[in-house]
Amino acid sequence: MKSLTDIKDLVLKGDLKKLFSKDSKEKFHPSEIATLLNSVSLSEARGIFDSFVEERQVNVFPFLGPYLQNQLIKNAPVQQKSYILNHLSSVDRYAFLMSLKGIQRSALLVHLDDHNRKATEVMLGYSPQSVGKLLNTKFVTLRKEMTIAQAIDYLQKNQPDSDSANVLYVVDEKGELIDDIPVRRLVLNDSKKRIEDIMDHQFICLQVNDPIGEAIGKFEQYDRNVLPVVTAENQLLGIVTIDDIIDAAQQRDTREMQKFGGVESLEYPYVKTPLFSLIRKRAGWLIILFLSEMLTATAMGHFEKEIELAVVLALFVPLVISSGGNCGSQAATLIIRAMAVRELTVRDWWYVMKKELFSGLILGIILGSIGFLRIITWQYLHWYDYGAKFLLMGSTIFFSLIGIVMWGTLSGSMIPILLKRLKFDPATSSAPFVATLVDVTGLIIYFSIASIIYLK
Repeated sequence: MKSLTDIKDLVLKGDLKKLFSKDSKEKFHPSEIATLLNSVSLSEARGIFDSFVEERQVNVFPFLGPYLQNQLIKNAPVQQKSYILNHLSSVDRYAFLMSLKGIQRSALLVHLDDHNRKATEVMLGYSPQSVGKLLNTKFVTLRKEMTIAQAIDYLQKNQPDSDSANVLYVVDEKGELIDDIPVRRLVLNDSKKRIEDIMDHQFICLQVNDPIGEAIGKFEQYDRNVLPVVTAENQLLGIVTIDDIIDAAQQRDTREMQKFGGVESLEYPYVKTPLFSLIRKRAGWLIILFLSEMLTATAMGHFEKEIELAVVLALFVPLVISSGGNCGSQAATLIIRAMAVRELTVRDWWYVMKKELFSGLILGIILGSIGFLRIITWQYLHWYDYGAKFLLMGSTIFFSLIGIVMWGTLSGSMIPILLKRLKFDPATSSAPFVATLVDVTGLIIYFSIASIIYLK
């Protein structure tokens, strides 16, 4: 087996077609092939992909990036296009179609056979954030009246070789799920036993409209590789596998990280996203944040007289304001992640508020003490002259930091919970948003305290 370094050398030499040909002795996992195709030019990737037999094309296609998938299918002959789309798993087909615009998606649906088109149209009707989008319809069911010998014979004739075959599903005459059975029970029991003799009726399932986050939680809680998906009436619709759940979790985390950074989620990887599309994704939040930051200038203008009376106050504006923003961003990050992994819910708001207020108080005292000591030290070492009222200046910084840090932690922790309560994505309470909010309100706190302590 060649190393990835050797393969990359072959990429540069243009020998990939030979390397991936049917006669090649090298065996590559589809994901390895896809990684390399994603790294070469579009024309090279298309040439190599077209040289594969149809079965290998289907195996490699799901591992390609959305941009390359779109380009390959768009320019493929009708027969190739139809074969790939019809032989993809329902999950991979859905994921690919959802990466396209509506017109492109509709144009490709006509290439599906009746069974796949109906199944795909049903899946497209589910919420993009529900388990229905991960539904794999390639599974085989058993009846409890079968003997193990009959079940094995039936599976050999009907069950495709896949990871999902590790668990079997027993349904009644109405198609309702009764139980799930690991394949090992068929192997380790007498072939004359009936299926109902080896059932334990302790199965875990997902509802088709369950949020993906809930599905992720069940996979983690029960340590399963595959779970059945049913309707509200317990009709078995399909299965969800761990690899699809991992992909969904990665996509969700990527979207949340992008939103938390003040960026709209990207349809394609960063390196494949066109420049102007990237600018458009970033500009919206930047404009909102810029307009919000203009309120900072308004707030400083309101305290213009206080600044004129004591210009030294302006020296510490960046210090106290950034501290509040940083604490708010920390709190928002912790709460959003805790809600994402279901450590917290909206109902825990009072617990969070109490904990964050106390945390903010302690953190404010720590930072305020450092600020106070800084002013005292600089004054006594003659590094800077804060005037006769340097103790009052230090006290202003001390109490301002307590107030601003407490407000920052409170805002950062409560905004995600409030957004969740209003059915919005908590990730939209991004670090820049919280920091901007605390900047504006922090100025008001700072100068209000200064007017009481320093300017009295």
